[in-house]
Amino acid sequence: MTRTISPKPSRSHEQAIFIAQSANDKKAEDVLVLEVRDLTSIADFFIFASGESERQVRGLASFIEKEMATRYYTNPVIEGKETANWMLLDYGDIIVHIFRSDIRQYYALEKMWADAPQIPIPESDHPLALPRQLVSG
Repeated sequence: MTRTISPKPSRSHEQAIFIAQSANDKKAEDVLVLEVRDLTSIADFFIFASGESERQVRGLASFIEKEMATRYYTNPVIEGKETANWMLLDYGDIIVHIFRSDIRQYYALEKMWADAPQIPIPESDHPLALPRQLVSG
């Protein structure tokens, strides 16, 4: 059973929350942040998100990559661009898994980390701007 905790603030925690908020702002489905630092040496956080199509998966990955580069001046190692069924963005302490929804359900990767604490994702302070035509009426 996954438990929800609020970990000690750290740069990687801040970035993991930012990535999750960015994914939510871009309409990713089922965004989940797990703190895995006590379970593996490969990362501190895993983030899982889903898109309904390869196009949405690519769009989510591209958006997260751009937002992280803009705010934190960091770029990930990316895998899975060719098929976009499952893309992985590796930021070192944070690994982001973006799946096509049916592929995520098939692999159920987050179930392998059921002992990892789930990190709550607060509402974004800076949601995506509304299109100009909606703002001006």
